[in-house]
Amino acid sequence: MASGAELIRRMKEGVREVDPRDVHDNGNGAVIVDVREQNEFEESHIPGAVHVPRSYLEQRIEGAAPDRSSHVILYCQSGNRSALAAHTMQELLGYENVESMRGGITLWKDRGYDVEVPRALTAEQRERYSRHLLIPEVGLEGQLKLLDAKVLLLGAGGLGSPAALYLAAAGVGTLGIVDNDVVDLSNLQRQVAHSNDRVGVPKVDSAEISVHEINPEVKVEKYPVRLDASNIMEIIEGYDVIVDGLDNFPTRYLLNDASVRLQIPVVSASILGFEGQLSVFHPYEGPCYRCLYPTPPPAELAPSCGAAGVLGVLPGVMGLLQSVEVIKLITGAGDPLAGRLLLYDALGTTFTELKVRRDPECPICSRDPDSISDEEMGVFPDYELFCSAAG
Repeated sequence: MASGAELIRRMKEGVREVDPRDVHDNGNGAVIVDVREQNEFEESHIPGAVHVPRSYLEQRIEGAAPDRSSHVILYCQSGNRSALAAHTMQELLGYENVESMRGGITLWKDRGYDVEVPRALTAEQRERYSRHLLIPEVGLEGQLKLLDAKVLLLGAGGLGSPAALYLAAAGVGTLGIVDNDVVDLSNLQRQVAHSNDRVGVPKVDSAEISVHEINPEVKVEKYPVRLDASNIMEIIEGYDVIVDGLDNFPTRYLLNDASVRLQIPVVSASILGFEGQLSVFHPYEGPCYRCLYPTPPPAELAPSCGAAGVLGVLPGVMGLLQSVEVIKLITGAGDPLAGRLLLYDALGTTFTELKVRRDPECPICSRDPDSISDEEMGVFPDYELFCSAAG
């Protein structure tokens, strides 16, 4: 029976090898894949390399090289693991143009070629986010994006509460919270960021306590104010994503104007009774809020939760769906809900998806963003009047 070394030799015989010099000089057209383990990759790797550990090759290589005819160059520490991985890709996965880099990254360094030393997580962060690091769509790169991200929550109520808690748990580096209300006993049926002993406490302060109980590393920016035309541009500027938990149409139209002008995506949800809806308004990559609602519905068709009530767990469902969309936007994973409206009926446990298209005549997003002058940036219509007229 052949020894392990003999089996490796035989497998390597059927694999083409490429010299590090050729990878350095002519490897731009190839997908370069590092098949070492996570800790090795984090120490240093070839610039531009994609990380697919050998132990996860069969499950994850399609994410790095979906076309089986594409040119793929694999490397490891010395060349053995990459050769075995290349053999697997050829014989079991059907890849047609796979090479293993001779000598691995050791020879690459000996030749004096540059390596990239990525920013690393602390030991505590590696443990805290260990389950994220295992997901190919997040991994180290995605987790670092989350740690660098700034997300603004408009409201710390039914929708903002679960979003704040789960985005903090996910490691979003900065959470801004806008809310000028205080915790009321009637909030506790659904607003899970607050507690009985914080009744009467400003919601931004209560939410900050809950966020830091889950993840003390998260920076919380508090805005205990009512969002209006005089402060919206200053508050939302600099954030990567906005979570819309607003409960009135005038402020939603105002938010739409401001977010389109600053080109900040908004993850918007609304709830009533047993029903919720969700969409992502990504400026110039999909419709805006005015494309979906050119005019607000009459008041009798859109009563507030205070007037019509809401199932306590419903904002939890919708707030968590908002959190998923935020994470997708930050990490680049998956297909965000831009151009789609998701309707949830809790009584029937059904989800319905509707397509939403950009309105070429939209008064907000049909304009080229470069055509908006500095003077116009902070000037908005009177949406209180606009919505009352429509009602």
